[in-house]
Amino acid sequence: MDRSLPAGFVPEDRPDKPVRPKDAATVMLLRDGPAGPEVFLQRRVKSMAFAGGMTVFPGGGVDPRDADASIAWSGPGPEWWAQRFGCTPEVARALVCAAVRETFEESGVLLAGPDSTTVVEDTGGYSDARRALVTREISLAGFLAEEGLVLRADLLRPWANWLTPEQEPRRYDTRFFLAAMPAGQRADAVTTEAAEAYWATPEQALTDFREGRCHLLPPTEVTLTELAGFDALDAALTAERTLTKIMPKLIERDGRWHAVLPGEPGFEEA
Repeated sequence: MDRSLPAGFVPEDRPDKPVRPKDAATVMLLRDGPAGPEVFLQRRVKSMAFAGGMTVFPGGGVDPRDADASIAWSGPGPEWWAQRFGCTPEVARALVCAAVRETFEESGVLLAGPDSTTVVEDTGGYSDARRALVTREISLAGFLAEEGLVLRADLLRPWANWLTPEQEPRRYDTRFFLAAMPAGQRADAVTTEAAEAYWATPEQALTDFREGRCHLLPPTEVTLTELAGFDALDAALTAERTLTKIMPKLIERDGRWHAVLPGEPGFEEA
């Protein structure tokens, strides 16, 4: 597949040495729709420093306070997540918390509940807290403690691990999570980072990409292709995944930059 990147996406001034990547988390919210599973997507505003104009899943970088061990937690512990993501339990805890926090900040969907078996049905009452999380006035742990909520790590599934190419000045070691859209909640576009947000089947999103109606980075395109192989939400949630760290390489060809994945022609020579 031709994974050519938009003009200007790869800056002319590239670092002499690879930049140390920042840990990040992204969440694929999935729901059953009339034509099969649908995923929640956002088109980032063009002014964003990273992936401006790209269609992505909700997500972002880890905040140091995401590692707060005092947070009320239900589901697989940090050690379990550390084994899946190949990191320390401390980093794993922060990644799960970042996944929950970023999903709430960017889409209004909160993977937490009053206890270990329930999920909030309406997040509208937490709009002030949502804004305070975005501005870093409060932490996720502080918000959940104030509202008496438990983080539901059991609602997340580990899916993939992508690392930004070495040529990029902004690099992220991003862990991808899958989660079912909680009943009663609504995903929205109330975020300054997205120009629009919508639900689409993976097939629809990939068709839009091929026909030039949206731009996808390789991790998003590959993940959507994987999700397109499932005809039901439960099948995707219960799929067995073996995670390896995937780092594309960038090659310049015919005046355009192209992303090449491991195993594809040109990867070893790049």
